[in-house]
Amino acid sequence: MTASQKENSPSPPPQPPIAQTPGPRAAQFQKLFGDALNHTLRTCSYSKFSSCFPTPAKYAPQTLTSIWQQITTKVEASAKKEFEDIMVERDVVAGLNELERLVAEAKSRRKNGVEVREPPHTLPPEQLFLAHLAPYLTQTETELDGELKRLQSENEELLEGIQGQQEETEQLVGGLEAFIADLERANEIMGNEVDGNGVKKEIADIEQEFRAVGREAKL
Repeated sequence: MTASQKENSPSPPPQPPIAQTPGPRAAQFQKLFGDALNHTLRTCSYSKFSSCFPTPAKYAPQTLTSIWQQITTKVEASAKKEFEDIMVERDVVAGLNELERLVAEAKSRRKNGVEVREPPHTLPPEQLFLAHLAPYLTQTETELDGELKRLQSENEELLEGIQGQQEETEQLVGGLEAFIADLERANEIMGNEVDGNGVKKEIADIEQEFRAVGREAKL
């Protein structure tokens, strides 16, 4: 095919517009909402409503009935309005109609045994971008999962080592404290027998050194 033939070749026809008339799925979705709303309103019956206000129900039943009707009517109208706003904002009818078309097209392909792929140039940019990005994201996710598992394993080993060091430190501090207590008792005993020739000072210096070692071990 020459360059002039390529230029003169017609472009693929555009996709037909999505009708805003509710299809089977959209109609069923709307019916489902209506049934759910009606069930909710029936649940809030006048008998249940009046049981919450026994005094007005006894002495002013007409007024209470009017209030109940106003509340249920307001709830129904508000729910329908919000539902319609969401339907329009999210373009639900068009989306469900498109889903209907895709399902019918897939069934036709399966029935005929023919796989007809949609031309790439007709796909939206976001879908094309995600299609190209998917393999990279999958690989990145796998690498991150492996790195996370490795870090978790290293953290567990580090935690075990820290706990072992803490136990050893506690044992060492306990031994030092017992030794210091023995020195203090010996000092008290010797205090009655030794004069001021420097022996008490040497014992006090030794005791301070052991206490310093104990504080460093705790840190």
